[in-house]
Amino acid sequence: MVNTGLSITLPRCLLSNCDVYYGSDVRLECVCIYCPTLLASNTITTRRFTEEWKCRRQWVTEEGKPNFQKLLQEFDETPVPVANCNAKEYNANPKQVMPFKEFIHYWKEYIQNGHSSPKGCLYLKDWHMSRDFPEHNVYTTPVFFSSDWLNEYWDTLEVDDYRFVYMGPKGSWTPFHADVFRSYSWSANICGRKKWLLYPPGQEDFLRDTHGNLPYDITSAELRDRGLFPHSEEACQPLEIIQEAGEIIFVPSGWHHQVYNLEDTISINHNWLNGCNIDIMWQFLQNELSSVQKEIDEWRNTMDSWHQHCQVIMKACSGIDYGEFASFLKIIADNRMAFLNACSSGDPSEYSRHLSETLTTLGPYHAAFDLQRVAHIIECLLCNEDFKRLDHSTLTLQPETMLQQIRDTIQSTRGQHLLYQE
Repeated sequence: MVNTGLSITLPRCLLSNCDVYYGSDVRLECVCIYCPTLLASNTITTRRFTEEWKCRRQWVTEEGKPNFQKLLQEFDETPVPVANCNAKEYNANPKQVMPFKEFIHYWKEYIQNGHSSPKGCLYLKDWHMSRDFPEHNVYTTPVFFSSDWLNEYWDTLEVDDYRFVYMGPKGSWTPFHADVFRSYSWSANICGRKKWLLYPPGQEDFLRDTHGNLPYDITSAELRDRGLFPHSEEACQPLEIIQEAGEIIFVPSGWHHQVYNLEDTISINHNWLNGCNIDIMWQFLQNELSSVQKEIDEWRNTMDSWHQHCQVIMKACSGIDYGEFASFLKIIADNRMAFLNACSSGDPSEYSRHLSETLTTLGPYHAAFDLQRVAHIIECLLCNEDFKRLDHSTLTLQPETMLQQIRDTIQSTRGQHLLYQE
């Protein structure tokens, strides 16, 4: 076990190949987050991750409140997504897009009126601020969370990202959910306080209603109605965490959670995936496709393209299908093979300019580990009947070819890392 002195608020560490000791206050005391290379070696507290961030100095007043004047100077007319926490649309809050200055005007009035408004409780959330303002550089991703395949993929395509800013008044909240693709997430409070209610994977099944749907609000009295939620009493009590200003919380894959802003709060949130939880994403995708197939099973024998339609519906519901998942794996593998080959040639700096500093920071050990994890998932794809049914001529990833390229790269660059196994 490696004693790192690291103190990060965690519900539980589910990362692969980790040695963890838990203190009584559910703080991580020592961890190897990315076996075998990413070992923390210095004493670091949660606030030290964020204390040098520009946003903690510029977006926050001396009293620890949101600095509305500075925020308006920076973002003014920028269109931002805003949810109404008092309204329910399916199992979420409906959103609208409004100018940033209009939301700040509302927020100031909301505070002046004792944190109430006839407009409801509005919450600026899921704002792609980093994508919209890449030159701002108001924060940096902590190295422990920097192996991020999800955002690496979208950055490569220059289409989207999973980096968000949240700004909301006291009383704003996010309904019960698990994160996209069953990814990890980390959330940093720039100012304010949050209350998190978290359930370990599997406990959410006890909270489903008689139709199999998850609750919108796990604090609702209707969960005690055994006629509606027959197994709710079998669920464990949620883990409750109070997150203070400057602190970062890490949420492992598959932990359902509900979050409240206890004060006027600004936070930065990332969803992320890597070699430690890519198998969880793959299982999630299989489950999603299976659900679609069950829903439209009655048309299976009436449509020649039934399997292709299942993929289309899956992508509409989940945001990704098997074909795009294969493309995702290819980009991750290509980047690491190029990096290891650059390391082998003696000039990794030349490569890092074409991607980022991340692979150079994490090093060749980590790149080789990632390749092994990609190879494992590709082997799983090759055994999957639904993947076999895809038109492989349309895929950017040719699985057998990619597997051989990965093996050749690990073989030819084995002097650059210690992960190669005969």
